[in-house]
Parts: sequence; C-alpha cells; structure tokens
Amino acid sequence: MTALSEHLHGRGKVRDLFDAGDDLLMVATDRISAFDVVLPDPIPDKGRVLTGLSLYWFGLTQGIIGNHLLTAVASSFPPPFSGSSRELAARAMLVKRAEMVPIECVARGYLAGSGWKEYRSNGSVCGIPLPTGLVESEQLPEPIFTPATKEANGHDLNISLEGTAERVGRGLAERLKEATLALYEFAAAHALERGIVLADTKFEFGFAGGELILCDEVLTPDSSRFWPADRYEPGHGQPSFDKQYVRDWLDASGWDHEPPPPRLPGEVVEQTASRYREAYERITGEPFAAYLARMGVPAE
Repeated sequence: MTALSEHLHGRGKVRDLFDAGDDLLMVATDRISAFDVVLPDPIPDKGRVLTGLSLYWFGLTQGIIGNHLLTAVASSFPPPFSGSSRELAARAMLVKRAEMVPIECVARGYLAGSGWKEYRSNGSVCGIPLPTGLVESEQLPEPIFTPATKEANGHDLNISLEGTAERVGRGLAERLKEATLALYEFAAAHALERGIVLADTKFEFGFAGGELILCDEVLTPDSSRFWPADRYEPGHGQPSFDKQYVRDWLDASGWDHEPPPPRLPGEVVEQTASRYREAYERITGEPFAAYLARMGVPAE
C-alpha cells in the first residue's frame, strides 16, 4: 500500500489508518504482535480474518451499542482508495473519526493470562477479590470488568474501576463497564452456541457526534481468547483459536519479551493462520473462502 502512504494517518502494531476526508480507512494487515512487540513474520490472511469477524460482530451488536463502521465494500471507498480495491478487499473498513477513550475495556469470564497470574499472587484480578481455590481457566462466578491503560510506549497497565474513573470520570467509567459486560455476555453466549468458549476480550470505545460508540476491531482472535468448548477442561491452559499459540511458542523459545523478537518457524506461521481461519468459520458459520469471494478477493 505504498501508493497510499501519503495519506497515512497512523500505524499501530497490526492496523494502518489512512485519512479519507471526514472519515478514516482502517486496514488490518497480516502483522502479528505478542507481548506488545511486532513479530517479523506475517500470518497469511490474518488481517482479513480480523476484518471479517469485526464486520460480523458489528452487525450483531449494533442493538447493544452503535459502532464506527461506515462500509467495508472496497469499491465504495473514496478516492484514492477505490483504486486499490483489490488490495484492500476484505481487510479494510471505512469508519467514522472518533475521539477515542484512552482505556482498554477488558471483560473476563474465565481465569487466564495475566488475570490468572495476578490471582495466584493475591487472590484478585485488577483489585477485584475472587473466591479462593479457583484453578487456571476456571469460569468466574460472573464476568468482571478489568480495564487497562493505553500506553503509547511499553506495556498497557491493568487498573481498577476507580483508576478508570480518575482518568475519564465516574459517569463514563460506569458506562464503559456496562457496555463492556453487555457486549461480552452477548458474545460469549453466541460463541458458545458455535462451540467456542470466549474466555475474555477487550473493546475500545470513542465518541463521534457526541455518542459513545464501539471502535477498532471487535471480538477477534487478536483481542479475545477463544477456546474450543469440546476440549475445555479447567486446571491448566487451554488450546486456542487465537495468538496464544504464538505466545506459547515464544515463551518456550526462551525469548525475554524484549525487542528484537525471534523469527517464527514456518509451521508456527501455518498453524496460526489455520487457527485464525477456523475461528472465523466456527463463529460465523460461513466458509472463509466464501467471505473472500463475497468481498471481491480474486481467487488464487
């Protein structure tokens, strides 16, 4: 997308944002990050899976809260992006500009990841006390809201609801909690019907036209932990459809989570790509190839 570089608005670990007049074009690349570091090896079709799942969930959740999506039909993008429709097909969305809330809104329904590590140390997650005797991957008595800061450099930091209120105000903090848990509970029930446990996920919100809306990507393997329900067994880590597979390989490699990261073996790249595609197909009930064809991606 070098021809569009003059319109680049910002670049994240995974997505590129381009100025599109009053709106923005969000492009999900095949880059993958782990432990807040972008890895050198892309995952084929990853960006298209992220976009496809986001489109699916935006459609299902708009009754809970509005979102920033305008269109994902590449031929409908404004110039000069319409001229790159083949390259952008299935991986780009035209979205509203929004004033982003500087909080990552995390919902946890199961004890995993950093939440499990914190629980082992002090019996709580982000300051929320939990019952004693829980084991790794166990379902929590009820989903909890565990927000985090959005750091420009370095790792995001888990904070409490009180810490969120100090940053954005009590009223908005409560609205973020309510929306996050409503979205999680809806999505978790829907995913379970498709044979997937949604262990946890994160959302980002912003304001457009004075309205709080859902932004960025939503309920994808990059922002969520997806576990196969038929293999769910509390007491240890779970097989997953997300990038936990990559994280586990990186931990086993002995990498210290500081740049530069190691190269991923071809098998890890292929297995990760397969997990992403399977997540799309299980959740949506649509073959991934059908999504590509519907979005105008030429057959290879």
